[in-house]
Amino acid sequence: MPLASTRRTGLVDQVISQLRAQIDSGEWGIGDRIPTESELSDQLEVGRNTVREAVRALAHAGLLEIRQGAGTFVRATSELGGALRRRLERSRMRENLEVRRALEVEAARLAAMRRTEEDMAGIDRAMGLREKAWRENDMAAFVEADFTLHRTVVHATHNPLLTDLYDDIAQVVYESIAHTAYGQGEGAERPSLTADGVDHSKLVEAIRSADPAAAVREAACYIDELLSLTEDGV
Repeated sequence: MPLASTRRTGLVDQVISQLRAQIDSGEWGIGDRIPTESELSDQLEVGRNTVREAVRALAHAGLLEIRQGAGTFVRATSELGGALRRRLERSRMRENLEVRRALEVEAARLAAMRRTEEDMAGIDRAMGLREKAWRENDMAAFVEADFTLHRTVVHATHNPLLTDLYDDIAQVVYESIAHTAYGQGEGAERPSLTADGVDHSKLVEAIRSADPAAAVREAACYIDELLSLTEDGV
């Protein structure tokens, strides 16, 4: 969605509205780097101070994150998402996993009931990448593929509110997956891909078979396994 020039009064508010629209439309996704202050100034035909003030307001609301020397990045899709992310960053790993469990178990149930063939194709692609990364012992690629798999299952619920909530905690989910993949320390024995807490093939098959009870059971199983490995208070 192209940015329109801004000519009327209340320039800062108008710029804020335009930047929000870019985020709401998905043009700028979570984690994306937005155009520079100079680029936005040219596109919107307003002064750089106006752009700077609008960006700061959205950063204060939690939608954007200003990283000195790196640029400005989308942090959340709403004020609620920004506040939720700040709260999750102060929480413990066990608390984060419990939130994941609440969302992912229900997502598995709904995905088994509502998934389309297109959804299933996306789930299969993510599963294939996950298994390939595991075989090649590429933990960075494994974490990325595992996160993509979970997110694709959530999107298969076709519940926009659930999807938005999950996207708002995406960074925490990603970090919990990375913590699990790397958390045993260098040189530690790597669990088998078919171990309860790692294998997701039964979850995928439950969704494919439109079996919500089995999908709930499998989703709960892998999160409960992760919880069992997480010490209280961590």
